[in-house]
Amino acid sequence: MNSRQPQVSFVNLSLQHEPIQSQIQQVITEIIAQGDFILGQALAEFETAFAAACGVKYGIGVACGTDAIALGLQACGIHPGDEIIIPANTFIATIIGVMQAKATPILVDCDPETALIDLTAAATAITSKTKAIIPVHLYGQMVSPTQLLDFAKSYNLIIFEDAAQAHLASREGYRAGSCGKAAAFSFYPSKNLGSFGDGGMLITNDAEVAQKMRTLRNYGAPSKYLHTEIGTNSRLDNLQAAVLNVKLPYLETWNRGRTLAAQYYNTLLEPLKHKGIVPIANHSSSGHIYHLYVIQVTEKSSINRNTLQAKLGENGIQTGIHYPVPCHLQPAYQNLGNPGDFPHTETLCQQILSLPMYPGLSNTQIEQVVEAIASSFNS
Repeated sequence: MNSRQPQVSFVNLSLQHEPIQSQIQQVITEIIAQGDFILGQALAEFETAFAAACGVKYGIGVACGTDAIALGLQACGIHPGDEIIIPANTFIATIIGVMQAKATPILVDCDPETALIDLTAAATAITSKTKAIIPVHLYGQMVSPTQLLDFAKSYNLIIFEDAAQAHLASREGYRAGSCGKAAAFSFYPSKNLGSFGDGGMLITNDAEVAQKMRTLRNYGAPSKYLHTEIGTNSRLDNLQAAVLNVKLPYLETWNRGRTLAAQYYNTLLEPLKHKGIVPIANHSSSGHIYHLYVIQVTEKSSINRNTLQAKLGENGIQTGIHYPVPCHLQPAYQNLGNPGDFPHTETLCQQILSLPMYPGLSNTQIEQVVEAIASSFNS
């Protein structure tokens, strides 16, 4: 590591937490004093507030984002054997959620510029068993709502949004989670809105879906000791909900900080496009909330992605890869496809690199990152 340069971490949560530490400590202390830990007031308040922020009526907190998908699909009427179209370019949790709902995931390729689901490819995957599509709003950018709504109408499909990386993202007048029948969010600590552990939520405008989701998350019981569904125990606890409710009013400001950082990255990286360094395309303007800032080290580059990542590491710059191995090439999921089935996804997995991105990332740090990328071609 170059001792002349400070380290640029991939994520720095302390910049968000330190200014509001006293608020967080206060709500935690209050809940401990009240002994109100499960399905209590703090959860109800956060569910209402987050749903309203997303522009929908109902929020149902669960233990994690994966459960929000699995239980949410069941609440939306998905049955065992139903086929659900999902992008091959996603985190494995999307597939796990579908499988836990006993549905069948059908993978389709992604758009090479945005890394989002390719709806043209999705159209070729429709069968008589297809019941839903899960658009994954990847990296903080929504899939086009108008295109999704047209697609779903054409094939009579449920839209179930995976918005785990898209807290308050927007596009074409829609907030993430507001254009489908329901949407799943994750509150993993590094998300734009993160808890102090695992957490998730389903949001919806459908009262029946909301009620069934509440039942499924709580042992299948709409009321105590009356079990009408085969449910599970998956509840966002009050401590996490209280922390999230403290953080929620700051989320739009934090998202704007990410957008400004991304804009500066874009400006500084522009001269490197001819060397094969190309940011993932933003088709959402300021609606992209940049959970991740991702570049491609394309075939035009004289160095590959792994070499660039190593060189940045030598300069004290932490990076990530989201995701290095496609879902259908993972050992446990090879039944979902073969090498070459989803060429854009497979190419992206070899080329993408996630750069440091978080609220409070300074222009000086961004300059350091880009300078290190540029100098990697000369070393």
